[in-house]
Amino acid sequence: MKGTIYMIPCPIADGESVWEVLPKANLDIMNSLDYFVVENIRSARRFLSKAGIERKIDELQFVELNEHTTSSADVERMLRPILEGRSAGVISEAGVPGVADPGADIVALAHKHDIRVVPLVGPSSILMAMMASGQNGQSFSFVGYLPVKEPERTRHIRNLEQRAISERSAQIFIEAPYRNIKLFDTLMKSLKPAIRLTVACDITSHDEYIKTATIEQWRRKAVPNIEKRPTIFILGI
Repeated sequence: MKGTIYMIPCPIADGESVWEVLPKANLDIMNSLDYFVVENIRSARRFLSKAGIERKIDELQFVELNEHTTSSADVERMLRPILEGRSAGVISEAGVPGVADPGADIVALAHKHDIRVVPLVGPSSILMAMMASGQNGQSFSFVGYLPVKEPERTRHIRNLEQRAISERSAQIFIEAPYRNIKLFDTLMKSLKPAIRLTVACDITSHDEYIKTATIEQWRRKAVPNIEKRPTIFILGI
């Protein structure tokens, strides 16, 4: 009998209590597992310790699945214990695994082998930003990271703007936190004044900041304090 893969969310913001942002029902599942496929072993161990799981952390087995995992054979090896009947938890660095996260690789392989995949409830910065944005929740796309270099970056931003206008579809994207200000500046220079931009920063933390305004309105404001802070950007009309 094959095991089950549980997609285990973790807090987005550092310093917050695990059970302030996660349903306590997840703890029963976490207590039942001794095998974890994680983006980063150190942060996963810290999360499970803060969650107060029953098992000793040193008794658990961890394997890393991240941007350094380049071989499909490595993912196959991670799946082997589950094929043999052992259930596993998949944990991202922050938020929900499998969304903008390499955990999707083992889930895709699990479906090929008819392994059950169970998503648990928890915070997704992408959906939470969308919830609080006032943008079109009936039609939206998450496009990940934008190109870093010009002129590709500006061209890509204008393509997203055109999609937002022609399809009436909100366009969600992210940036490495240390490049947030540079991206914000490019958005101010590239977008039409009537386009609405949402900036959602440090979601679920005590310093959470979420604001939607037109580009024209943003240009009259001080640059938001988003330097080196995890931020979601959303374009819409």
